[in-house]
Amino acid sequence: MAQIRLDKFISERTEYTRSQIKELAAKGRILVDGTAVKRSDTKIDSGAASVTVCGQEIRQQRFSYVLLNKPQGYVCSTDDKDGETVLKLIPPELRKKGMFPAGRLDKDSMGELLLTDDGELAHRMLSPKHHISKIYIVQLFREFENNYINKFSEGITLADGETCLPARVRQSEISNKLAFVELYEGKYHQVKRMFAAVGNHVELLMRVSLGNLVLPEKLAIGESMEILPNDVENLFKEQDFDLFFAKYSAFYSANLIKYIR
Repeated sequence: MAQIRLDKFISERTEYTRSQIKELAAKGRILVDGTAVKRSDTKIDSGAASVTVCGQEIRQQRFSYVLLNKPQGYVCSTDDKDGETVLKLIPPELRKKGMFPAGRLDKDSMGELLLTDDGELAHRMLSPKHHISKIYIVQLFREFENNYINKFSEGITLADGETCLPARVRQSEISNKLAFVELYEGKYHQVKRMFAAVGNHVELLMRVSLGNLVLPEKLAIGESMEILPNDVENLFKEQDFDLFFAKYSAFYSANLIKYIR
């Protein structure tokens, strides 16, 4: 396997700077395969070495992928000037230097958000040629109308004249003011603008799926978890909206109602 400097290996996978790594190594706080290594420029096998810093084992994979169930009130940004960022919700052991939200949710929206330091993956996700499906559950101000189904499938024309790609929508079986929407694009405030175009208003929005990567039922609002590269590839796999609805609609509908109350 490829040989890499110890300080480079650690700095690419953590928030430690090279100078901090050098100091920790000198103090014997860095172990490689169970043995303290005092020089941070020591070469290690990047694919096989077990590296521990201050008792915390460092993952071998270079890039990190963290799935967050975003609560309301946080912005999808790395800059505190925009408000409290979603990065503050990621625990220190999962946070990495250079991590950013791959995609976005509005400040008042909730649900599935991927954070990573993998710029190439983010580019793939946002590339129009991939058309990753996104599924949302929304709380509506007025009752769902069956004519929404055809209107969404034909491509909604927004108030400014812009036309959306065909989308799918279904009313929740639990409430006539809850609906699931599947999109293949990401225009500004698109879901809200689509419902506004049919005479309704979105009061609350939660994203529950990106591609075939479904927001885990066990991941509570505000919680995050690390996922593996194999899981990440589910982003680019086709999601079956009808199967998703049959399997998850009751759970996410009940959860959203509980949150509203």
